[in-house]
Amino acid sequence: MQQESISLDQHRERSEFIRRLVQQPSVQYPVTANSVQSIPKMIVQFWHDLRQLPHDIAECVASWARWEKSGFVHRLFDAPTAKAFIAGSLGARYESAFDRCYHPAMQADYFRLCYLLKEGGFYVDADDVCVGTDISWLFEDRRLKLQPLCYDIDSGGMVPPSMFLSADAYEPNWIFYFNNNPIITCRRHPVIKYALSQATSAIELAGVDELPEIQTTTGPGNLSKSIFDLGATSVSDINHRLLVLRNWDALAVSRWPLSHREDARNWRLSNQKRFEHRGG
Repeated sequence: MQQESISLDQHRERSEFIRRLVQQPSVQYPVTANSVQSIPKMIVQFWHDLRQLPHDIAECVASWARWEKSGFVHRLFDAPTAKAFIAGSLGARYESAFDRCYHPAMQADYFRLCYLLKEGGFYVDADDVCVGTDISWLFEDRRLKLQPLCYDIDSGGMVPPSMFLSADAYEPNWIFYFNNNPIITCRRHPVIKYALSQATSAIELAGVDELPEIQTTTGPGNLSKSIFDLGATSVSDINHRLLVLRNWDALAVSRWPLSHREDARNWRLSNQKRFEHRGG
């Protein structure tokens, strides 16, 4: 069964909703006793095969693991330990959905939703390098914290945040959405709960031999749609529950080049294909 097709008008409606959300001025909501330190000081990452962890990825991971010296906990999962966590925390249905994630990037997408729903914390991709000197502020209140992105259809490239975050910045060929890296959240956040539900259902509805498109099934497309679906009915609630990370690049950068980007481990090269990879 193919996933439900999304019309151009629906894409534009979702993009426009997110544009308004990310371009509005930052609002400081009161921090109450119940919300202080409500996000666990946990940094969580995933690499599908820790027996063959590339040296360059290990260097990226180490830039986050160093925060253990400052009182944070760092956890690095692989496919077997992620599956065990999902089975023990959420049960057989979600374990089966994880088993159907056919690429490591899809596994990482799905696992982060499962983990953050149950435990909360700070999920960041294993190929990001921490360049910031302070991460404590990311844990200061219970709001979901996400990085906004904007894609230019005409050029086939990303629009710099300094350009698309400006008030009223707009081009008809721009698509606004939220990345699913990083995700910083408290336990049981309604957006994460909804996104996991949507991803699980999409995986289950796919035919036995069908390989669902990763971005829309478990990735940023799924997360962005979840925010739109929930926010369209309660904009003020989304405003209170979401903090837009307008300067994520000051804290972390995605390293290029990396060894895995040129082979099947790169999801863009393996999207809707059976994953086959040998070697480190």
